[in-house]
Amino acid sequence: MTKIVGTLGPNSRSVEVISGCLKAGMSVARFDFSWGDAEFHQETLENLKVAIKSAKKLCAVMLDTVGPELLIVNKSDRPISLEEGSFVILTPDQDKEATSNLLPINFSGLSKAVKKGDDIFIGQYLFTGSETTSVWLEVSEVKENDVVCLIKNSATLAGPLYTLHVSQIRIDLPTLTDKDKEVISTFGLRNKIDFLSLSYARRAEDVRHAREFLSKLGDLNQTQIFAKIENVEGLIHFDEILQEADGIILARGNLGIDLPPEKVFIYQKEALYKCNMAGKPAVVTRVVDSMTDNLRPTRAEATDVANAVLDGSDAILLGAETLRGLYPIETISTVGKICAEAEKVYNQDLYFKKTVKFVGEPMTHLESIASSAVRAAIKVKASVIICFTSSGRAARLIAKYRPTMPVLSVVIPRLKTNQLGWTFTGSFEARQSLIVRGLFPMLADPRHPAESTSATNESVLKVALDHGKACGVVKPHDRVVVCQKLGDASVVKIIELED
Repeated sequence: MTKIVGTLGPNSRSVEVISGCLKAGMSVARFDFSWGDAEFHQETLENLKVAIKSAKKLCAVMLDTVGPELLIVNKSDRPISLEEGSFVILTPDQDKEATSNLLPINFSGLSKAVKKGDDIFIGQYLFTGSETTSVWLEVSEVKENDVVCLIKNSATLAGPLYTLHVSQIRIDLPTLTDKDKEVISTFGLRNKIDFLSLSYARRAEDVRHAREFLSKLGDLNQTQIFAKIENVEGLIHFDEILQEADGIILARGNLGIDLPPEKVFIYQKEALYKCNMAGKPAVVTRVVDSMTDNLRPTRAEATDVANAVLDGSDAILLGAETLRGLYPIETISTVGKICAEAEKVYNQDLYFKKTVKFVGEPMTHLESIASSAVRAAIKVKASVIICFTSSGRAARLIAKYRPTMPVLSVVIPRLKTNQLGWTFTGSFEARQSLIVRGLFPMLADPRHPAESTSATNESVLKVALDHGKACGVVKPHDRVVVCQKLGDASVVKIIELED
């Protein structure tokens, strides 16, 4: 029921590997523009399309912006060794070569932003727990544009790019950079991306600005924006960001550096709870780092995945593990198995009562229908809930109450015309439910309108039930709860299947 977002990259871009990832349980493919050019990602995406057809599995596309990310520029690509106790200079002069005592960076304002004693972290994926590839620096003095730092641990930085993170310091750069805008209006528009992952969202304004930008780009006005919370500033404004965004990604890699380690869990639990109550998808990152190089996660990581599910996350996002990891398919499969185990012991009853209490009375029309459908399904031990929807909102609301059984969201396409041609809407809505826990979309035949007579609904229902049987979630004599609109009224009905 918990979804898995996989990042596609050098080790996971062949049709064969992507098919394996889809079969193992990936339902959203993430394209991370922090590295690699548009051409590289486009080839990967073409392979994804082929894999979707061959694996017969739907998959949504997420574009991850770079945002105001500070990077060390290593043009020579040679590994750089840093020795504990010695000094290194960070300079904005990008023409200089990166060496053990000089590192060029892509930001000229660092010397104005930091002071003596500040902490700076550098690494390919920052502090991962493997401290031979990440380094911790302490600012010892600022000389004009250069920052002189004391090295706190010996490490070797390998590869062309490493991120630089200054703890608790605001970096004055736009959240949507010009490079991001260019990528969205070319790659994003051409491929009709389903989700935009907005890196370093710090205020609600950032999300509004991104939405305004998307609204001018044709089909992308349907793209959902997921705000990526990566620092303390994003946490401080969490409530206002949650109101504006369509979902939240908790980027624990950077958060874990901005926050003291002992505080990470409490913010995770609080953020997930708020997303759950708002009925917006929450995604957790950085769960099985060690699987980048190993076939099995550590015991702590396995526990961490399970706890993310118990805390209420909708999806688990895999970054380095699938991007450049050695075992992308096995990682997805392992995470899926852990999620399934955690779902078996998830206290749905307690969660349901908590959510109903939080929503309060009087409930809105849709909210009361959704909660009633889930309650009925649990009482009659239904094997599946089938929801007819055109915008996807009703299905998402049902999923908000976290039923223990899958929700089949039958998206009824709507026909729109601009006097020149006809277009169907619906495929965006169907794919966007691929990131919501327990929601499984189907696109219905457009000849069957959602609000029409019962006869056409019967035929759509039959298609949905046949799909359920083929997937193995519906068996003879099962009970099924159906949620649909008839005219202006919403109906929840329970049907018992025959042989």
